[in-house]
Amino acid sequence: MTKILNELIQYLLNPVLEKDKNKSFLYRFKILIYLSFISFIFSFFISTITRVLVFVGALDEVSHITDSLFDDSNGVKILFFAAVLAPIIEELIFRGPLIYIKQPKVFKLAFYTIGVIFAYVHIFNFEITTNVILFSPLLVAPQFFIGLIFGFVRVRFGLIWSIFLHSIYNGILVSLFLLASHGNP
Repeated sequence: MTKILNELIQYLLNPVLEKDKNKSFLYRFKILIYLSFISFIFSFFISTITRVLVFVGALDEVSHITDSLFDDSNGVKILFFAAVLAPIIEELIFRGPLIYIKQPKVFKLAFYTIGVIFAYVHIFNFEITTNVILFSPLLVAPQFFIGLIFGFVRVRFGLIWSIFLHSIYNGILVSLFLLASHGNP
């Protein structure tokens, strides 16, 4: 996994439009699993920082869409939307066009710009307050980071693979929220 992490870091330092020549399904699937693990570690780290800021009073408790969504909706519908529809739509919009940007400098700028836009679209998962706006870079940092990973996968392996990784990520997160909300009346 260290090799994959190093490769990802090197790519993120200098994103280029270059496909991975290894087309083995098992090779790609293994990398997706490692990248999922890396994504969850990063997300957990950022959410821990957020929780500490809430605990010390620097950040007000932030209302997230999941706070009420799971109470009012059918879990299967939510899971289907989050793990199937959203990844397809978001990957087509945000990462789909990446391979058409051939000029290296423009590609690099587009890669990061798309990452920022993807992250900030997810700010609407929160109840918008002054506090949320002030802390928005921290609140959307997980989406920014995972969006860059989706971009890495999209360029290296193709659109289907970035959709698949997005589905895995969202599916696991939503499943955990559903399990937690199901246990809490």
